[in-house]
Amino acid sequence: MRVLVTDDSRVMRQIVIRTLRQAGYDWDVREASDGAEALAAIQADEPDVVLSDWNMPNMTGIELLRNLRAAGYQTPFGFVTSEGSPEMRSTAQEAGALFLIAKPFTAEGFREVIDPVLA
Repeated sequence: MRVLVTDDSRVMRQIVIRTLRQAGYDWDVREASDGAEALAAIQADEPDVVLSDWNMPNMTGIELLRNLRAAGYQTPFGFVTSEGSPEMRSTAQEAGALFLIAKPFTAEGFREVIDPVLA
């Protein structure tokens, strides 16, 4: 599996990648620092799944998802973000996200959310 981890914080990208490894996902990982960079990376070489922060400069995660869907991409997409309000979860789902993992998160939490949607 190839995953694109998108977050404007390099440290948070590393935490997400470490948590993926701890959860047993030995995936090929690429990184993007905002939605615009992620969009270009996906257009150049579509990954198997995208994990994205919500709040980023240049292009937010929800804008990235909406742009992908509008362009016809059906890439499995999930949010890993600091907020997990019911409104945000609803907006994510309506836009086509498969899941939203709120920080703080654990390897076990990743497996519980990711396994069912990627099975």
